[in-house]
Amino acid sequence: MPQPSKDPAISSVAEHLAALERLAPLIAEQRADFDRERRLPDAVVRALAEAGMFRLYLPKALGGPEFSPLDFMTIVEAAAALDGSVGWLVGNGGGMSRAGGYLPEEVVRGWFADPLAFIASATGAIGTAVEVEGGYRVSGRWPFGSGAPHATRFMGLASAKGPDGKDSPPICCYVDRADVRLHDTWFVSGLRATGSCDFEMQDCFVPDGHTHPLVDFKPTQPGIPYRLPGLAAFSWTVSVVPLGIARGALDAFIALAGKKPRLGGVGQLRDGELVQSMVGRAETALRSARALLVEDMTELMAASEAGGERLIEARLLHRIACANAGETAARVVEMIAASAGTAAIFETGTLERSIRDVQAAIKHVAMTPISYGLVGRVKLGLPLGTTRF
Repeated sequence: MPQPSKDPAISSVAEHLAALERLAPLIAEQRADFDRERRLPDAVVRALAEAGMFRLYLPKALGGPEFSPLDFMTIVEAAAALDGSVGWLVGNGGGMSRAGGYLPEEVVRGWFADPLAFIASATGAIGTAVEVEGGYRVSGRWPFGSGAPHATRFMGLASAKGPDGKDSPPICCYVDRADVRLHDTWFVSGLRATGSCDFEMQDCFVPDGHTHPLVDFKPTQPGIPYRLPGLAAFSWTVSVVPLGIARGALDAFIALAGKKPRLGGVGQLRDGELVQSMVGRAETALRSARALLVEDMTELMAASEAGGERLIEARLLHRIACANAGETAARVVEMIAASAGTAAIFETGTLERSIRDVQAAIKHVAMTPISYGLVGRVKLGLPLGTTRF
């Protein structure tokens, strides 16, 4: 498993990892309900919330831990190693607590006074936000609202329209649970327990203080999580999940290999040279993909301070690091499944679920292979062709 930060000032990273270890028996006990209910059980969500998993980026000024992106990564990976759906919601919920660095303190402090606070967000569609006195009237329907069944607040992306009817850049609009209608659309193969259904709001008044620009926002807190480019911060919260899923699959295979007999041979599965080589290759691939993510996030944090062309390049390289992490994780899980044989097809095991979950995770736009083409265009001296990266 990835190790927590060595920085003594971030001692609670280890506490969060220990909390996840304590939650492992509860997750295993309740897992039979995950696929059937297509959402996490209330007991699991409550336990995650009480352990602080949905507050990972909450500013220190608001009583949160304000983890660095790299420490955030360590915690989310550990959650995803336990279960893909758990990791996905810790990444999404914990990631959206960074709203505390975009909005007025008094607004977010009130939201997170609720110990079960969870912000579900969606950018897979763009609603409309018509400017009125004191705020906007917002309407729209958004897919992929991960954690929607348990969310206390929702964030929908909307195109702002001024009094003259002209469109402005998209803004993020936060509303109370009572203002949205959920649509039970989440009938899927992988990440089934994330409850990522559609949510809708119609002509909902959203105060100015409950909105911020998607891109050109002005942070209300000084921490680095809030100064990162918005789209890069968003992609980071989910792109670290597949590596955790793959790590959990590899751990499960190693445990299996010490017990399962070799097919047509003597000894256990682990005694075969091909299996030994596969485990070594899987370990190398995961560590390499993770190292690239760490390298590029480290540069992105530094470039966020420098700005200019350095920041543009860092944002592009961050995109391909995210895509590579997803592809590598999926490839590792496939390697493991091939070596596990029939053990990888039973729903009672970890591997079958890991196969489904990692394939669902890498379909997210944050890990799209289109990112390779964007970097390729720049390296070949061609215009980028998009501003949304």
